[in-house]
Amino acid sequence: MEIYLFYGKKKYFHFPVNPEEIRFTRSKGYETVNMLQHGEFDFPQGDKIKEISFSSFFPKEYDPSYCRFTKIPDPMAAVNVLNRFLVSAEPVRLVISHTGINVPVYLITYESSFRGGEPGDIYFDLTFRTWRDAKLQSRSDGAVKAAGRRTSLKVANKTYIVKDGDSLSKIAKLELGSSAKWESLYALNKGVIGPSPQVVKAGQKLVMPK
Repeated sequence: MEIYLFYGKKKYFHFPVNPEEIRFTRSKGYETVNMLQHGEFDFPQGDKIKEISFSSFFPKEYDPSYCRFTKIPDPMAAVNVLNRFLVSAEPVRLVISHTGINVPVYLITYESSFRGGEPGDIYFDLTFRTWRDAKLQSRSDGAVKAAGRRTSLKVANKTYIVKDGDSLSKIAKLELGSSAKWESLYALNKGVIGPSPQVVKAGQKLVMPK
């Protein structure tokens, strides 16, 4: 499992240590009305915003037993990145491989701590809320109504720039949620990749299947 936060055009943040668990909170909105002589009644109001939360830490030193990659970020630099996400008015895209999670979110809660005996390591607790775009639409009679709908941050014909060490299965796992989708990725980009799907070169621009 890999956890990423994508922001901007080509920027992303890769969490170096996986959490022990990831918590998903879903609930339904409702309004409670108290009717005289009949008591309380609940009326559903639609789904509430979903929350995703997890806890982990930023290690000061690389340890292959739990670090997901070798070039781990400096803990303080990683903390600064999360602080920027916390105060930003723009959503970021949270991608958690093997879970189907690939959604725009806001970072709404961020707590960090230091522990004795582990100098330099920074522990954190994060909570994200899925982003929902609320647009105002004008009606023909001049009235205005709010239309809350989920809007994808993906653009048509999304592309991916191959990096050193990439493979089609790795790209499919990261971008499409499953390494098994490498065949459809290759079929769409055969003209760029060439006759061998096992060989992709850094700098190649691949079109992602819709």
